[in-house]
This record gives sequence, structure tokens and C-alpha cells, in this order.
Amino acid sequence: MKIKPAAATDLDAVLCVHRDAFGSQEESSLVEALLSDASAQPCLSLLALRQARAVGHILFSRATVGGAPELSASILAPLAVVPEAQKQGIGGELIRQGLQLLSKSGVDLVFVLGYPAYYPRHGFRPAEALGFKAPYPIAPENSDAWMVQALRPGVIGAYSGVVVCADALDHPAYWAE
Repeated sequence: MKIKPAAATDLDAVLCVHRDAFGSQEESSLVEALLSDASAQPCLSLLALRQARAVGHILFSRATVGGAPELSASILAPLAVVPEAQKQGIGGELIRQGLQLLSKSGVDLVFVLGYPAYYPRHGFRPAEALGFKAPYPIAPENSDAWMVQALRPGVIGAYSGVVVCADALDHPAYWAE
């Protein structure tokens, strides 16, 4: 398997991965909107290939933490792996390489709204308990789905606030877990 930065010429393959993985157009439409949204830049878009076929994709878009303009943050959304390639470590490798690249670029925090049984395996912890509120309220029974990972020591505990996402992601429907 090879993971590479997704180029503009990979857009059709990226969107196909999301449609196949989720069985709908919603996530692929979100990816397309985020990639063209100036408020989401810089984005990190990585494509996983197996024998030249796109089998996975991850997108990280720019975010900010209210009251802490000196922090650099990203939101992981979405992550997709085609059904026949799931449970083979592709999603985890996309996360690992993405976090590594974001860390090298100076990003301090990465947030995700996702499965509490999956993302903690990759270093994410419940964000609200650490002082970081989601752009929209998360139901108490799902609060552990809003998670954060610090890419720089000393950030957690020193900062808190409401996370502000890109315009394309700034809709309550995306935050109902």
C-alpha cells in the first residue's frame, strides 16, 4: 500500500472512495466542499493506494480555538476506506501519516468527531473533558465522540475554548453524533 498527498487530478478517485465507503453522496460532497473552501485551508488530503487503486482517503481541514489565536489546529473529517479494504490497517496508517505531517507543519491540536471505540487507539482523547468544546453542542450521551490529540506537549491543560471549523463544516447536521 502507498499513501500519497492527494492531487487535484485525484479528486474523482477521492470522491469515489467516500461514496463507496459510506454508501452515500454526503461525505463526498463534504470533501469536495472542504477542498474548495478558503476557510478550510490549509487542508491535508491523503490518498491510500493499493496496486494503483484508491482504497482510502483522509482529510484534515484548518480549525481554530476561540480565544487562542496562537494555536494551530485541524479537524480530521472525513476518513474513508472502501469496504473490501476495511479492517486491514489502512485507516490507521492514514491517521498516523496525517498526524505526522501535521506535526511537522506546526499544527498543535487535531480534533475529530468519530467513533469512541476507534480513535482512542490512535491517540485521541475526549476533548470536552479537556476544555475544548465542539463547534455545536454534542449530546451528553455522545460526548466521548468529540476527541482531540495534541501534537505539541503542553497544549492540553494550558488552553481551552470552542473550536471553530471551516465554513463548509459549519452546519449542525455534521455535528449530530
